[in-house]
Amino acid sequence: MGFERRVTAVTVCKKGEPIFSDYATRVEIVDEAAGEFVEVSQAGREGGGKIAIASNEWPALRDAIDELIAACRDQE
Repeated sequence: MGFERRVTAVTVCKKGEPIFSDYATRVEIVDEAAGEFVEVSQAGREGGGKIAIASNEWPALRDAIDELIAACRDQE
């Protein structure tokens, strides 16, 4: 039995900002035993998990979401 390498999370933030920045957005594949899905969060922001997306941030964020959606494994 072998191992595989999977990218399951991507952090999108302004260049030079730390990954814990209030404006860092995390996109990750999550599985709660009913199949994989993508979750988007900004842990540093107030508002109960709401995220704010600036228009200049959207292309990088969209690419991260598209990449991880494509990597989700369908539940069979």
